[in-house]
Parts: sequence; C-alpha cells; structure tokens
Amino acid sequence: MNHVLLVRLAAPLQSWGVVGRFGRRDTHTRPTKSGVIGLCAAALGLPREPPPGVPRNDTNDPLAELTPLLFGVRADHPGKPVRDYHTVGAGRYPLRPRDIATDHRRAAAAGQMLETSTGDTFGHHELDDWYGAPKKIAADPLSGMLVSGEVRRNALITERWYLADATFLVGLQHPDKELLERIGHALEHPKRLLWLGRKSCPPSGQLALGVLPGTLAEVFSAVALLPALFEVPPQTRNDRPWAWVESRLPLPGTGPVMDQPVGFHAMGPKHAVRWESRIRVTIDPHAGDWNIIP
Repeated sequence: MNHVLLVRLAAPLQSWGVVGRFGRRDTHTRPTKSGVIGLCAAALGLPREPPPGVPRNDTNDPLAELTPLLFGVRADHPGKPVRDYHTVGAGRYPLRPRDIATDHRRAAAAGQMLETSTGDTFGHHELDDWYGAPKKIAADPLSGMLVSGEVRRNALITERWYLADATFLVGLQHPDKELLERIGHALEHPKRLLWLGRKSCPPSGQLALGVLPGTLAEVFSAVALLPALFEVPPQTRNDRPWAWVESRLPLPGTGPVMDQPVGFHAMGPKHAVRWESRIRVTIDPHAGDWNIIP
C-alpha cells in the first residue's frame, strides 16, 4: 500500500534553480525534486558524500532512501516571479599577509610599498583599483594555490530570480510509512538549516502535514487548498490547481525533467532524468480546512 507525506512549502521568497549560473540565477515555477530531496537530506542531517576514500555504492549512498521517493507538487498559490538587481564583489579592503603569501601577483604589486613600510606588524596596505571579493577562483599554475583569476576586482552585476508569496503542497510517495514519518519528523526538528531553494529563502511556518494513504494524485484531490500567506480575493481563488506528478516510467502524457538527484557533492550536484505528468486537480468539496501554523 502506498502512502504520501505532505509537505507545505511557503515563504515570502522561494527560488528553485534549474539552469542558473553565477551571472543569472533563475527559478523554476515550482519546487524541483532535487531541491526538495536536498531539503529532506538536510533535515535528516545526511552527509553529502560517503566517507573519504570509500566508493559510493547502494549500501553507503547518503541518498539511498530518498531518491526512490515518488515526487509530486501542487501549486496552491503559484506566486509571482520577481527579479532582484544584485551586485557582487563591491567595496575596497586592505591586503592581508595571506594575499601576499598565496598570490605572487599581489606580492609583486605591493612589493615597493612593503619595502618602504616600517614597524614590527604587517600594517594597513591597499592596492589601487583592487576592489571587492575574489572572482574566478582557480589554481595558480606557478604556486598551485587557489587565487583569483581576475586581478582587478570590479563589482559584478547579476540577476537573481525568485517566486514571491508562493505556497506549494509537495507530496512524497513510498510504501514505507515509517520512512515518511521519519522524514516528516525531521522536517519539523531539522538537524541543519533549511531553505527553499537558496539560503536567502527560509521556510515559513509548518512544513510536515502528516502521512496519508494513497497515491499522489489521490491525496492531492482529497485535501483542501493550503491557506495563502496573504489574503486572496475570492475572484482569484483557484479551486482546480495544477499539479505535477512523477511517473516511474515514460508513459504517454509524461515528459522528461532533469532534476532527479544523484549526489550533492560540494563541488557540484549531479542529476539524472525522471518523468512526470501535469494534471488539473479537482479537490474534494468535503475536504476539511487546514489547522496549521502559517
């Protein structure tokens, strides 16, 4: 018998990136499976990788229990996309001894200044036009140390996209009810900080809404719309929200999505393809209202 853990994802801002890069961080119109599985892994306190030197396999894979979960999301209140004008790396700061020791270019530029300085402390030294935080970090071919590939540190202008005032109902389906209950308990008592896609987007209120019997489509139809973060005019209320439900096989009516998590290595996550269908959910008119912490 299948069971579904219901998870409420609501916040003033959410951001579920799909193909974002440094200069432009996008957001999907709904939570991704990779983002939600990462949320659950953080709540459970799972490591990103097996212990050093131990090859990944089915027995020590930190995500072994989470990746088989079938994923679904119902857009109760889709929110609105907002663009953040964002600058990175602005501001001037003094040289540190470490800058001289690890970057021969800074040592050469500051050489004359350091030769004429006096005293038994390093002092306060600045280089003209060397502003902001390091960018394009890579190993220096001469020293092997990690240094900035861009010597002149001018501020960068970037784009950050968010979903504002959105509320989603996520479902995680699995036959093991105890596993789902353990995940739900962890979401309310997390071992690590949680955020909705990005660190600047902490969740609001209650996350875990309990475990119900049935499939994703059945449970989505059986429970009422979640309350919005702000009052919604009656004429804009949508009693037939869209939902996206994962399929284990590429059946007719499904499409590929590249957000099946394989690993969350610190140097970059890995994803595989999965399949999902989009459905219009007709909610049971007798579904009871929610009694949750907003």
